[in-house]
Amino acid sequence: MQEDIENVEQNEEFEQSELYEHHRLEIECGQKPMRLDKYLVCRLASTSRNRIQNAADAGNILVNQNPAKNSYKVKPGDVVSIVLGYPKTDNELVAQDIPLDIVYEDDHYVIVNKKPGMVVHPSYGHHDGTLVNALAYRFKDLPMFTGKEVRPGLVHRIDKNTSGLLVVAKSEIALNKLAKQFYDHSCKRSLLLWFVGIFPKNLALLLDMSAVILKIERLWMCFLMANTEKKQLLIIKFWKD
Repeated sequence: MQEDIENVEQNEEFEQSELYEHHRLEIECGQKPMRLDKYLVCRLASTSRNRIQNAADAGNILVNQNPAKNSYKVKPGDVVSIVLGYPKTDNELVAQDIPLDIVYEDDHYVIVNKKPGMVVHPSYGHHDGTLVNALAYRFKDLPMFTGKEVRPGLVHRIDKNTSGLLVVAKSEIALNKLAKQFYDHSCKRSLLLWFVGIFPKNLALLLDMSAVILKIERLWMCFLMANTEKKQLLIIKFWKD
């Protein structure tokens, strides 16, 4: 359901004079004032706050038919619309018998080892052959995977050419609890990156991080890089020639 927000960058390729509504949310009674970006993160599972903020900055998020800032506080009676420069397409999720590498599974969630080259979910230009298509086939008897949601069970994702573990919810309760953990940063994620070549001297500046040397050995040296504002931590180990 949220793949359209991730295509905001492609919106510039279309005529800006005509916008199409892709999502419409009416703020229910009893909703306490909340920042627009935070509200949409809570309502639109699997969509990052950064992408929502980019969409608002691009003028693609309207409140009561007017472009709204991320800092706007939603209130009961507001109507939030996400508009893009191309018509909405109803992509039905097709279950496909694609092999999956399941490393853990119970009644609530499953952990999948995604192979490089596989797209996680259907999106603009990738309508089938994705991890979600494979999950829809494996769990075709579960209510979570039989609706119109095009990203059932997903709470996070990794890029097409990246391999790694993904946790997928098998029920609405599990989905909500996992999504809250990711939003609250109460769960931990790590990424291992192999790079062959010469790192730029201003790597820390490029990554918007501060760097500290942890340890220097004869054949290698280790750096700790961090961005406390974004709660990001990166440990890099260099092997010397």
